[in-house]
Amino acid sequence: MEDKKKSRGIAYFAQRCLVNKVYIVLAVVLLAALILWGISRLLKGTGLAIVENRNIDLTPTQVKRIEAIGEWEFLQVNDEELIDTVKHGFFGDSELARIYYGTLRLGINLKETPEGWLTQKRDTLIATLPPIKLLDLHFIDEARTMPFYEKGSWTETDRKRMYDKAYAVMLKRALSRQNLQLAQQNAQQQMGGLLHSMGAKHVKVVFANP
Repeated sequence: MEDKKKSRGIAYFAQRCLVNKVYIVLAVVLLAALILWGISRLLKGTGLAIVENRNIDLTPTQVKRIEAIGEWEFLQVNDEELIDTVKHGFFGDSELARIYYGTLRLGINLKETPEGWLTQKRDTLIATLPPIKLLDLHFIDEARTMPFYEKGSWTETDRKRMYDKAYAVMLKRALSRQNLQLAQQNAQQQMGGLLHSMGAKHVKVVFANP
């Protein structure tokens, strides 16, 4: 009789130990699950999730270095104009024709970039450039100007008037819509290439309103 009681006691004790072990295992599994869940929530909440960083952060020194480039030419227009004029007089007409040569450079001045001209939008670096303009206002090479035909008497005022006419004709031709668009395309390619070389993967180049 005592042996039976002893056997039952041992069996009961073994059963209780087994149940306790099961509880311990379940508790460990549940605790591990809670820890993993907490870590995942923490990562999401603090933005520490593992993602690819496609942004390019240019330092103020790098931006200043770009601005220090100053004038950047994107299109050069070489022009030659024949300008003539006639002056009627009592003793006959005076005629003058002169050939003018000019080199007109279209581009931008990076020292005139607007505040915050480099911005980041998602994975794209956006560069807002100043409008394309004429870089040098003194584009006529006066040393190459030559008379083509001259008859009668002419003053320096007359010659200055012809110079101004040649200047206006060259300026209008150089600043045509086609030339401005071509200069913009060249600017987008060259500025984009510069920013790509500095680590930017995606670049968009736009122009500020004149």
